[in-house]
Amino acid sequence: MSKYIEPTDRTKLRRIPKRGSFERETVYEILDEGFVCHVGFVANGQPFVIPTAYGRAGDTLYIHGSAASRMMRELSRGVDVCVTVTLVDGLVLARSAFHHSINYRSVVVFGRAEIVAGEAEKNEALRVFTEHLIPHRWAEIREPDSKELKATTVLKLKIDEASAKIRTGNPVDDEDDYARDVWAGVLPLALVPAAPVADDRLPENVAVPSYLLNYER
Repeated sequence: MSKYIEPTDRTKLRRIPKRGSFERETVYEILDEGFVCHVGFVANGQPFVIPTAYGRAGDTLYIHGSAASRMMRELSRGVDVCVTVTLVDGLVLARSAFHHSINYRSVVVFGRAEIVAGEAEKNEALRVFTEHLIPHRWAEIREPDSKELKATTVLKLKIDEASAKIRTGNPVDDEDDYARDVWAGVLPLALVPAAPVADDRLPENVAVPSYLLNYER
């Protein structure tokens, strides 16, 4: 597999292209750190953008939902889809209102999703999905049964048409504004887990797993 994803008319960055990247490793790293993607599609002439969780295995992105979901039904028909993931790393405070910004990492993926039909492949996709959110969890929990698998639609989208865009660093002010006595810089932001909160019906002798106590993205 190529180290780079071939740019297309849809993925070519036209606004500040120097922030863009077509390196697979960069795209994959951003996808692997995120939790939520936004899925954009058109159904009966109406555009929709739906937030949902996802997982990645190799060059394949997996999303899942109820078999009764409108999004899953529409995407199962092979319609064009645009999937985006954004990570916010900091607020960029400039000396002028115009130059305030956000440090971020984002990925846009275009394509057409395919339905995962076989039970074995669907089960494996759900394992990928679970492990993406909480590594080491799948080995401890009950796997989906046939009824649950039937009630769940899983779709896969090849990461063949995608790009990343990243902003880092300080604000960029107009030269005249650097003399202003206004604080400027970056307020870093990070997603930090708090202490796990046990279910009310959890027996007292069941300990918190180490993968939760040491959880990080």
